[in-house]
Amino acid sequence: MAERIAIASDHAAFALKDELAAWLRGLGHDVRDLGPTSDARVDYPDYGYALAQAIADGDAAYGIALCGSGIGISIAVNRHPAARCALISDPYAATLAREHNDANVLAMGARLIGVDMAKACVTAFLSTPFAGDRHTARVAKLTNPRFEKEPA
Repeated sequence: MAERIAIASDHAAFALKDELAAWLRGLGHDVRDLGPTSDARVDYPDYGYALAQAIADGDAAYGIALCGSGIGISIAVNRHPAARCALISDPYAATLAREHNDANVLAMGARLIGVDMAKACVTAFLSTPFAGDRHTARVAKLTNPRFEKEPA
């Protein structure tokens, strides 16, 4: 099923971003490339915030956030309450991020993951539905930390 996907990176992950964007378009997805447009030095928070806003505005159903390690941009994305960004490095983690956490943004580190593994992670992420059930209340607490706690 074709999805609307926003993708953003910093300079360290520019090449991986471009490769993943082209690959996703080839699979029929509607990809919104939020930049950058070259490998010139940029600040990952700017791109992480833009990606989170695209999710919040409904411009994309899912996001892919990339930087050198994946850590910085995932922190930036997660500053927005509409974003649930999971930093992953293997397909099983991508599956669990969707299944248990209803993650809507996948973060990866371009210096830590190869292109083929990144594609496998994206495939797992996009093909896994949220399991709901017992996970629903936990996910609600991610967006609203004042959500009622379960009794001890």
